[in-house]
Amino acid sequence: MLAVGLALAASTLAPSSPAGAADQYQWAALGDSYTAGGFVGDPQPALGDASRDGCDRTSDAYPGVVARELDEFPPGRPVQLVNVSCGNATIPDITSARQTPISPVQPPTNGWPAVDPQIKRAKLNDQTDIVTIGVGGNSLPFGGMLLKCLELGAMPGKTCREYYTSPPEGEESVQDKLARVQDEYIEMLAKVHEAAPNAKVITIGYPAVLPQEGSTCNRPALTELGSIKHADVDWLREDVLKPLNSTIQQVTSFFGDRYVDVYSSSVGHDACQPADTKWVEGICGDAADYWPTKLPGTLLNCGLINKHVTLVHPNTAGHANTAAHVERAIRIALLDR
Repeated sequence: MLAVGLALAASTLAPSSPAGAADQYQWAALGDSYTAGGFVGDPQPALGDASRDGCDRTSDAYPGVVARELDEFPPGRPVQLVNVSCGNATIPDITSARQTPISPVQPPTNGWPAVDPQIKRAKLNDQTDIVTIGVGGNSLPFGGMLLKCLELGAMPGKTCREYYTSPPEGEESVQDKLARVQDEYIEMLAKVHEAAPNAKVITIGYPAVLPQEGSTCNRPALTELGSIKHADVDWLREDVLKPLNSTIQQVTSFFGDRYVDVYSSSVGHDACQPADTKWVEGICGDAADYWPTKLPGTLLNCGLINKHVTLVHPNTAGHANTAAHVERAIRIALLDR
């Protein structure tokens, strides 16, 4: 199936040629909350700014960190960043779907209005030099699976693995989820290349949010993975997270694009590590004061332990690690411009 899908996608690719404004490089950052940041650093736009869109981009997420490094040490020319990443974005939200943001931070009375697909918001064109993309988890959706594992973890005899390998009617199996993500990723990269035919495209995988051994997690500590059973932690790592990264890497390689592996470097810095070691916060964790302590629609209240709802997302140290790898990939890509 992959070969067929990739062959069809190949027909949409255009030959590459030099592009970019003479005075600066154009970089577009696309992605989900692992790119946007959510709770690391200051909100961008700032709280109270009329241009806020509910996407929860923040200053210390990796695009901002990389942009500051490139500004201080420019790769020949200045690099102009346009960051349109958005929390909860799925793969179709990058290229074809209008996303309705769900930020819990000071939402408008009637909720956030839908935003255009990210390639449209970023105004990708033949002058775009670099496109970075960090997306895929919400298309499973990994966050939803994590919450289901939390729920089943509190039930004797119930496992997350069983639920998703032999799912009830109306629920996709994990195999079907990954196959769908593969197809969506192929279509997305084809459309990105069509919109920005001269750009170097860089995809970013997901970090090691789960430990190498599920038994190292303290159940039911909410600062780690809560009630998720140790065997399900191992299943999520081996049968969901790693295959997701492999899918992204495989499709990226076909298109001749560069894949950034942040998993390998983040092993040992997962959500079940001590606070001074982890690069990923647990179900509840440390976050800026503007970030909520309760998860709407659930009983989860991290305020009871003086924490915020972080739902297994990278902290400042995690974004700094990703930034180092993405910066290197961008500099290498720009050597060919």
